[in-house]
Amino acid sequence: MRKDPLLTAVPPVPVRSLSELYAIAFDQAQKATQQYGALAAQTDERLAVVRPVFEILAKREHNRCDSLSAACLVACRKHPDASDLRWAPIDLVPSAEIADIGNSSLATPYTAWTLAALQRQRAFVFWTYVIALAEDPLVRQTAEGFAREALSDGNLWRRGRRLAWRAERKTVGDEAAASSEADEPASAALLESLLLRDIIAWSHGLAPAERDHVLTMERACLPPHFLMPHEVGADPASGDIEQIKRRALRRAEQLSNIYLGDADSAHDQSSMELAQKLAAQSIMRLAGLRHLASESGLR
Repeated sequence: MRKDPLLTAVPPVPVRSLSELYAIAFDQAQKATQQYGALAAQTDERLAVVRPVFEILAKREHNRCDSLSAACLVACRKHPDASDLRWAPIDLVPSAEIADIGNSSLATPYTAWTLAALQRQRAFVFWTYVIALAEDPLVRQTAEGFAREALSDGNLWRRGRRLAWRAERKTVGDEAAASSEADEPASAALLESLLLRDIIAWSHGLAPAERDHVLTMERACLPPHFLMPHEVGADPASGDIEQIKRRALRRAEQLSNIYLGDADSAHDQSSMELAQKLAAQSIMRLAGLRHLASESGLR
């Protein structure tokens, strides 16, 4: 299923001592606490639905730090010490993945639990490498405990993911039944047309130089067959400017996801290359719109 390896780097040498082992585990738990805590502390309205998940994850990793510190004190007569590290442990929660959720207008509890489950899966694989390389029996035994803990946490987070998936399916069904506005268009061509309408409406409130830049950027991203003259006019009933901005960002992100999905499922080289090109253009457009929104105070 996954094309990318779980780990970007593996332990380069065997872990020699318990103090080194605890220093590695503490470093990883501390980084995870900081990464999850950063999202838990966000006050952005977009992240309101995922903030409770990251509060749980940050607390779990903080508790792990306390547990590791106490265990190291018993086993090594000192707290975990970064000076015992002989190489930089990999970050089990990469900043890029945290940024993806933090910048997303489509983030949900399901995506948050998915990230958490993946983090613990990485941890299990990492400790498996440590166990395989270790020469000290006590290091192996302790690392096996870390691996079992990673499996246990992973099972909990996958359960959270399943519950979130069911809840989101029910919510989507309820919203679709209550309001046709909740039914987002699935067609990339239609989404491009609606996004162009939003961007034109958005541009009316910009300075002339910014307006030209935004409209030029949008046209550069659109393939000729996606241009629909009858659809490109600004809709006066499309909402206030803040609603338009949020909707444009959501649609731009949806399009990026659609094109990336098309590239992954392409059956031939030419289809894959076209989808990759559209995905690259769409991601650049999304980045530009996010930058423009952040300058105007919208995130």
